[in-house]
Amino acid sequence: MRTVFKTSYDADINLFRHPQQMGWYLALFAVALALPFLLSNFALGEATNVLIWAIACMGLMILVGQSGQASLGHAAFLAIGCYANILLQTRLGLPFLITFPLAGLIAGIAGALIAMPMTKLHGIYLAIGTIAVVILVEDFIVIATPLTNGVIGLIAPPIQIFGLVIDRYSTPNLLYYLTLAITLLVVLFYRNLLRSPLGRSFAAIRDSEISAQAMGVNVARTKTVAFGISTGITGLAGALMGHYAGIFNNETFNLIISIQLLLAIVIGGLGSIHGAFFGAAVVAMLPQSIAVARDFLTRMIGGGSIAIPGMETAIFGLILILFILFEPMGIYGRWVKIRTYFELFPFYRKDMFRRQKAYLKTERMR
Repeated sequence: MRTVFKTSYDADINLFRHPQQMGWYLALFAVALALPFLLSNFALGEATNVLIWAIACMGLMILVGQSGQASLGHAAFLAIGCYANILLQTRLGLPFLITFPLAGLIAGIAGALIAMPMTKLHGIYLAIGTIAVVILVEDFIVIATPLTNGVIGLIAPPIQIFGLVIDRYSTPNLLYYLTLAITLLVVLFYRNLLRSPLGRSFAAIRDSEISAQAMGVNVARTKTVAFGISTGITGLAGALMGHYAGIFNNETFNLIISIQLLLAIVIGGLGSIHGAFFGAAVVAMLPQSIAVARDFLTRMIGGGSIAIPGMETAIFGLILILFILFEPMGIYGRWVKIRTYFELFPFYRKDMFRRQKAYLKTERMR
């Protein structure tokens, strides 16, 4: 039986809140399976790109949305996962089914090691520390030219799984299904993580570190674990990005990518899996939307093509400012408000989602 108001904790413990929700997700999964038969190869490639960005956003969401730690350095772990996956294939001859999880593991271990000296940092100081990681990794890729091929970059070989050759251009449908399967596994892991004691420890640290410590949570260790899990998932996204891009170098994973990842989860909605997908769609589809709009304006007014440097960054920043001003909860937060309005009508209150000013003052003692 479905009720609007919570009558038990089953909705928090179960994978789905009610059978109707499970039905909607099964319908969405059926649509996702049918996309290769409905879209062109170009559009299917863009859908694959959205899924890859969604995996990266879920990785960052665990750190920022669940444990409350700011990071502007996740592009470094995209690079670590990407280079580890390709080098293990090209240098050691290992198959993709082995190199792919190893790439995530290497990125996760690197993230945990980097997080150990940063567990005492908060807010802007932690963000500055993670920015330094991006710069160091980018410089290391150039310095280690015999291994990484420096600024020339590496070429990703086709993925081979049980005799199937998976490539972005020759078999885009297989790459899409592979990315979809990995995305579903990451979603299931994320969802179960939130229901576990570790996930609740993340939430406790996010809301109040002092209160979490008082309840017996080892703050430093939990932060390190959160960073490791987050960077591990991000490394998996980086491995897929390498195969999707085909060729990459040190400039592929720069600081701009880290900023875009952070902005994506803010726009999508912090603290939710849905927000990761909404934010990934905005990040992945924005360049193509700008290109389509530019071509449309060119046809309308005639003349040469219109190209304004920095247009994509400016529009992305404008979207972020608008969301911060008018919808701090992001796209998913707006959807929750609309859904709640119809569920509770006519008993919906206008100020139901207004932020409460009552919070623990202990945070001010730091």
